[in-house]
Amino acid sequence: MQAGWIRWQAEVEEMVGGMEEMAGRLKGNEAFLKILKRIERKEAVVLTAEEVACLAEEDDRSILDEVDVVTTATRAVMSGTYALLSFPVAGQGSFRRARNVWLNGIPAQVGPCPNESLGILDLVVFGTAHSHERPDYGGGHLFRDLVEGKRILVEVQKDEGGLLQAEVGLGDMPQAMLFGSRHAFKNYSAFVNPGSVPVRTIFHARGFEPHCQEATFSGCGQINPLKCDPLLETIGIGTRILLNAAEGFVLGRGTRSSRDWPNLAGFADMHKMSAEYMGGFMTGAGPECICSLAVPIPVISPTIIDETARKDGEIPLPVNDINSRRRIGQADYGDVWGEGVDLEVEFDPQRCRGCGHCLVERACPMQAVRRNQGAGSACRDTSLCFHCGLCVTECPNGAFRCRLGALRMRSSSGTVRTVPVVLRQSDKLRALRLAEELKSGILDGSFRMSQPVEWI
Repeated sequence: MQAGWIRWQAEVEEMVGGMEEMAGRLKGNEAFLKILKRIERKEAVVLTAEEVACLAEEDDRSILDEVDVVTTATRAVMSGTYALLSFPVAGQGSFRRARNVWLNGIPAQVGPCPNESLGILDLVVFGTAHSHERPDYGGGHLFRDLVEGKRILVEVQKDEGGLLQAEVGLGDMPQAMLFGSRHAFKNYSAFVNPGSVPVRTIFHARGFEPHCQEATFSGCGQINPLKCDPLLETIGIGTRILLNAAEGFVLGRGTRSSRDWPNLAGFADMHKMSAEYMGGFMTGAGPECICSLAVPIPVISPTIIDETARKDGEIPLPVNDINSRRRIGQADYGDVWGEGVDLEVEFDPQRCRGCGHCLVERACPMQAVRRNQGAGSACRDTSLCFHCGLCVTECPNGAFRCRLGALRMRSSSGTVRTVPVVLRQSDKLRALRLAEELKSGILDGSFRMSQPVEWI
């Protein structure tokens, strides 16, 4: 009888909790609608998450109480990215069906439609796929090349035998959608190698030095979308976002998402994307894919403004052993994005000595640094530079400058060890720029915020 009472009590508590959550959602919907009306009347106060954090530091709460929308963003290496492409590659009857397809040497998954004798391809291309011709070229590079307007080589192994080749561009593709299966993690982790030998990994662009000599990390800290709305009070299925500067939508929770470690799935049309926010990133284990995501957060509860106001130094940054992926320490995002850290890498050509074997050219994960054969010195493509900072540690002449910060890694025993950051796999500089673009779009009416059709 007692067991039945306990079970009944638990069911009642669950029902009450569900009713309270529903009431909260209804109240949130009402607040959301009021904000949308203020936006239409050009009366809304829209700030970026960075601006909110700065105002909170100045204790200017009066302004924060007037904020209607906070724009958040992140830009990082995001492995869970893939493209769905559909386009004609030859005339009808040119081949029966495609057995295998390569785009600039990158394998594509053929399907889901057979397209028998239509000359049309339906393809899925993974952002982490590698070219069989170029080991430093992957899906992320391919996606950026398409958005930049470059033409790519399509090779089709026909079902009946033989190879068909064609050159196509994004303009030849009626459908080209980019999907994220897990984007915008509520921040991420830092990594060190406490082992005795170097390790090749996706979390470094070269061999990861042993004995905790160096650290890498991901996450944009205080401007991250899910850091600002950790309870998912405003983000749901159908929330309108910017994905690589193109309007897109949230599909729901991403893979490996959990209550304490949420992330998002979403998509957008590649035709409307900006190459500046995309790209391939060469790691020690091969090419990875870069994506940028911006999400508007309507301020419908005190929790949202309180969470947005939290500074980098208040946001935990777990430190993991790269060999086991187990947590071995704790730092915070103030170590890597706080005061005294530079967001941008500066390049001084005058300090370049024109080394015969440029260490930076070899190490740069974006291939943004090249030796200028005519001048004998290096040059940098600023449109490609991710500001990861690896060049700072690689250049022996100090031609590249950036204060990258250092982890103050606190172990469970209470000891503190300082480990310098040598590589950032997030680009906060462009994430801030994307948050500003989203803010401008909301204010001028070119970006229309939308309520979720369902909560997640």
